[in-house]
Amino acid sequence: MSKIDLVPLLAFIDPDYSYERWVQVGMALQKEGYPLSVWEAWSRRGGKFHEGECVKKWQSFHEDREQPVTGAVITQWAKEGGWKSASRSEGPSRTVTGFTFTDADFLIDPSTVEPEDLHEPSKEEWKPKEDLISYLQALFKPEEYVGLAVNSFLAKDGKWKPVDNGQCKRTCGQIVETLQHSRKMSSAIGSLQNEAAGAWIRINPLDGEGAKNANVTDFRYALVESDNMPLGQQLALIRQMQLPCAAIVYSGGKSVHAIVHVDAATQKEYYERVAHIYDICNKNGFKVDEQNKNPSRLSRMPGVTRNGKKQFLIGVHQGQKDYLAWLAWMEEQQDDLPPFLPLNTVIDDPPPLNPVLIDGILRLGHKAILTGPSKAGKSFWLMQLALAIASGGAFLGWQCMKGRVLYINLEIDEKSFIDRLEHIYMAKGMPMHPSSSNLIVWDLRGKALPMDKLAKIIVRRCKDMHLAAIIVDPIYKVITGDENAASDMAYFGNQFDYICRELGCSVIYCHHHSKGAQGGKRATDRGSGSGVFSRDADAIIDLTAIELKEEEKATYGCDVAYCCTCILREFKTPQPKAILFQYPIHVLAPDIDPKRTEGSIEGNRVKGNITQTQNKNDRYEEFIRTLEHHLANGDVVNKTNLADEMQVSAKTIQRYLQQANEPIQVYEITTGRSGRIRRLDEGH
Repeated sequence: MSKIDLVPLLAFIDPDYSYERWVQVGMALQKEGYPLSVWEAWSRRGGKFHEGECVKKWQSFHEDREQPVTGAVITQWAKEGGWKSASRSEGPSRTVTGFTFTDADFLIDPSTVEPEDLHEPSKEEWKPKEDLISYLQALFKPEEYVGLAVNSFLAKDGKWKPVDNGQCKRTCGQIVETLQHSRKMSSAIGSLQNEAAGAWIRINPLDGEGAKNANVTDFRYALVESDNMPLGQQLALIRQMQLPCAAIVYSGGKSVHAIVHVDAATQKEYYERVAHIYDICNKNGFKVDEQNKNPSRLSRMPGVTRNGKKQFLIGVHQGQKDYLAWLAWMEEQQDDLPPFLPLNTVIDDPPPLNPVLIDGILRLGHKAILTGPSKAGKSFWLMQLALAIASGGAFLGWQCMKGRVLYINLEIDEKSFIDRLEHIYMAKGMPMHPSSSNLIVWDLRGKALPMDKLAKIIVRRCKDMHLAAIIVDPIYKVITGDENAASDMAYFGNQFDYICRELGCSVIYCHHHSKGAQGGKRATDRGSGSGVFSRDADAIIDLTAIELKEEEKATYGCDVAYCCTCILREFKTPQPKAILFQYPIHVLAPDIDPKRTEGSIEGNRVKGNITQTQNKNDRYEEFIRTLEHHLANGDVVNKTNLADEMQVSAKTIQRYLQQANEPIQVYEITTGRSGRIRRLDEGH
């Protein structure tokens, strides 16, 4: 998937430019996961649009193409149309051996590239006719006309140059056939007028009527050469940059000639692509001879000598397959990953830790996720936290650092959202000023975007706001991909990391529980979807329902309490807290046992489930939930205390363990006096 949104870039590309480009834009959009409607909307801007044509063509595209067209072509064509990447104009740059590169253009460090050994074949090794045949067959089709130049003169600048436009009346097939059936090269190409000059060949096919730019029939190749560096360095850089070379030839002089794929549909596109190739070469330390831009350009012909030196073929089909494949390869090289960090450079003077945003829970610049069941007041919980940060106050016993908060509301009607905040202020007895100036609300109800697109907008809008936290409520509205797919959720989590990194603030987001009782699950597994979802955050704050006794319901005025559990990456995990949601605020309930969550052994005792359950399968499932609950809490558990807790015999516990370990062993009993039960994946 392309790392940038390609839709805005389409405004810089003309849908009527050429049929080939129109098709390739569609292929690229399909490859990058965009819907047909995007391609169709762009196509409508052109005068050649026909209703239904996009649909038919879209269905003919196949992912199994040998070289699939990617979003890189759209990026390149948009640049040619005037679009400028933010990363290209604003991104970090680095200086290498006197050149300045942006990260978007930097492919290699030329100072680290070792020169290649340019081996000139001996007289016995060299086969001139085979060199030229291989060259011709690599560049041209048999029926295409080829331009040759063997007559030369010595110009005033001391350089040998072609006398005229040379030969252009024979096809590639005819020249190859003559070479194959003649003993001498001259029978196929003519005699060299001056051996000191060597000979030339035009890099693109001609129409057989002349050898000017107007006679070029296919804008297929460009000449890349440099006279300003050692030959071995030239060859090494050409190969390191993976230039899509149809052929590479030693000129017999100061340079290596690379015949590079351009594959342009028009002459205008040809010049644009050649300029891009030259730009990349120059920025990566290969100083290109800028005079070689025209499509009818002459290059050195392999298979002849020049002032006693061989013009020989180094290779054909080098680097990437073609221009589009090269663009895709370059995009893969241009990562935004940080450099490696040698420990010895920081161990003596380590960087300071980020300030604490929520005492004992979360640092500034880190991520937190709140998970809980429906109607647990999760939005109210987040609003209270937002006010605590905005005012520098405390929430549920956690002191918060004072700072500005952006609350992204994706679900609640804007008027209702403001009304809730007013009720929270009143219930807490808080003055609305000055804390309200630190709380910024962004209402996106009905306007949500996928997080990979929204994240860029957030960073752009908030760059100078100096936020302490951004709250996203709820995240199911902005999920990118399938919440059950680990890879999709890892990518989704990266969007929050991007916001934290770019803005230096924390991101706190809200998600719902999976279905069913949660007491027998670990806190990290209660959120819906892939486990990557919750584990990605630095702090997991989970609300799980607590079974209340009838007298407790009467005392507290509500039917359910909640166990607030924290799983933390930066701090020691605190003891769970029992809290009540007494509209519109959450309050601590220190007299309620937080272990009595739904599905746990304590919670089921309250409901009377244990003594009433007769079904063996239910009893076995109760054993698994009880055992997993204790293991998740780090309790020491064995057959004896499990039997006492479940009011069954030790033999019954042993039978349940045997059942759980079939067909694959999951639990083991350790040796020693305690006979502790543990999971195999926790003991090693």
